[in-house]
Amino acid sequence: MDVNVQAMIFQFIGGLGIFLLGIKSMGEGLQRTAGDRLQEILDKTTSNPFMGVLAGIFVTVLLQTSTGTTVLTVGLVNAGFMTLRQSIGVIMGANIGTTMTAFIIGIEIKEYALPILAIGALMLFFLKNERLANIGLTIFGFGSLFFGLDLMGEGLSPLRDFDVFHDLTVSMSNTPILGVVIGTVFTMAVQSSSATIGILQSLMGEGAIELQAALPVLFGDNLGTTITAVIAAAGATIAARRAALTHVIFNLIGTIVILILLVPYTNFIEHLQGWLDLKPPMTIAFAHGIFNVSNTIIQFPFIAFLAYLVTKIIPGEDAMVQYKPQHLDPIFIEQSPSVALEQAKMEVIHMGKYAIKGMEETSSYLNNHVSKHAEIGVQIEGAINNLDREITSYLVKLSGTNFSELERNNHSSLINSVRDIERMGDHFENIIELINYKISNKVDITEQGMIDLNEMFELTISTVKETVHALEHTDREAALNVVQKENEIDRMERNYRKKHIIRLNEGACTGAAGIVFADILSNLERIGDHAVNIADEVLGERQKH
Repeated sequence: MDVNVQAMIFQFIGGLGIFLLGIKSMGEGLQRTAGDRLQEILDKTTSNPFMGVLAGIFVTVLLQTSTGTTVLTVGLVNAGFMTLRQSIGVIMGANIGTTMTAFIIGIEIKEYALPILAIGALMLFFLKNERLANIGLTIFGFGSLFFGLDLMGEGLSPLRDFDVFHDLTVSMSNTPILGVVIGTVFTMAVQSSSATIGILQSLMGEGAIELQAALPVLFGDNLGTTITAVIAAAGATIAARRAALTHVIFNLIGTIVILILLVPYTNFIEHLQGWLDLKPPMTIAFAHGIFNVSNTIIQFPFIAFLAYLVTKIIPGEDAMVQYKPQHLDPIFIEQSPSVALEQAKMEVIHMGKYAIKGMEETSSYLNNHVSKHAEIGVQIEGAINNLDREITSYLVKLSGTNFSELERNNHSSLINSVRDIERMGDHFENIIELINYKISNKVDITEQGMIDLNEMFELTISTVKETVHALEHTDREAALNVVQKENEIDRMERNYRKKHIIRLNEGACTGAAGIVFADILSNLERIGDHAVNIADEVLGERQKH
C-alpha cells in the first residue's frame, strides 16, 4: 500500500486549522451581527431555568462555542445578576446549542465551500458597511468550515486501508469505554468539541469508522469539552469553578446513562438513519443532538439538586461583587416616598462603601502587583457604575412626589452624592490603569516616591471613610473633619509634586516614573475633592470643587 503519510498529515492539520478558523470567524460574525448584547440577552431571559436553557441554546448558536456561553454566564453569576440555579439552565442549553455546528457540517456542501469562502472574503474586504462586513465574516467562516472539513476528509480517507486503524475501530465497538477515552483525550488536545466531532463526521463520511465505534467517541468528545472548562476555571472565581463542575457532572451523568443504554441507542440511531435516509455526517449530528436534548430533559428536574451538590463541593459566595442594588424597592415610590428616600440613602451608603473597598484594592495592587486586586477593583468600579444608574433612575422616579422641604433637600443631596461616588470609581480605575502601565513598561518609582504615594493613599481612604460615615449619620463634625482632611490632601499633593520635581532634576527619577507618580497623585486629589463635595452636602453648603 503506497500512502504518502506526510501529505496525509499535512492535509489533515491544514484542514483542521482552516476548520477552527471557520468556527471562530462564523461565531465572531454572528456575534457582531447580533450586536454586543449577548450578556444582556442572558441577563434578561434567565428568570427561570427553562428560559435559561432557551437562552443558552440561542447564545451558543451565535457564539458557536459552549465555552464562550459558559464564560458569559460565569461573568453574570460573579456580578450577582444570575443565580447558580439559573446558570445551570444556561449551561444545559449551551450543550444543546453546540450541536448546531454538527448539523451545519451534516449539510455536506463541500463542493461549494470555495465560492462561499470567496463571497465572504469579498464582502469582508470591500464592503464599508459594518453590518454587511460582519455578515461577510459569517459567510467566510461558513465556507472555511466546509473547506477545512473537505481537506480533513481527504487527509483521513487513507486510514480505512490501515489495518491498525481498522483494529482500533473494532476494539472501540467491542469496548465502548475505549472510544469514550479516545474522544475525551482528543477533544482536550484540540480544545474544541466541534472540531473533534467534525473529524468524526469526516471519518464516517470516508467509511473509515462504523457507527458502533463512532458513538462512544462522540460521547467522549462531549465529555472532553468539559475538561477544557475545568482547566480554564482553575484558580478562577468560585462561580467559574462551580459552572465548570456543573458542566462536568452534567456531561458525566449523561455519558454514563448513554453507555448503559448504548445498544438500544445505537439501534435507534441506525433505525433513524434508514428511516430519514441520513448520510453518515448527518447521522452523527442527529446522534449528538438527541443525546444532548435527552440529557437535558433527564437532568432538568434535578437542577436544584445539582446547584446544592456543587455548592457543597465548592463552598463560598457566588458573587465577588454584587452589581445589583440591595435596597431599592419600587413599591415604596408610590406607597411611601419617605421610606423610598431612606432606601435610596441606604443604597448610596452601600455604593460609598464599595468606593472605599475599591480604593483599598487599588492601594494593595500598587504595593504588591497581584492582579487579583486589580480584577476586584475593576469589578467594584463596574458595580459602582451600575448602582449609579439604578439609584439615579430610582431618585428621578421619586422626584415628582410631594416631599417636605427637608426631604427635597435630602433628595437633591443624594443625587449629587451618587455622582461624586461614581467619579471616585472612575479615578481609582484610572490609578489601576496607571499601575498596569507601570508594570507592563517596567517603570520603577523611587522608594521615597512609594512612601509618599502610600501616605496620600492612606489619607484619601481615611477621608472617604469619614465622608461615608458623615453621610450615613448626618454627622456635621465628621463632615468638618473631611473638609480639613481634604485641605491636607491638597497640601500633600503640592508638597509631593515639589519633592518629585527635585528628584527629577537630580536624576533620581525617570520621566516615565514621574508621569505615573504625578497622575496617581492627581487622581487621589480628585477623589478628595469628590469626598468634600459630599461633606458639603451634609453641612448644607455645597461647593463645586
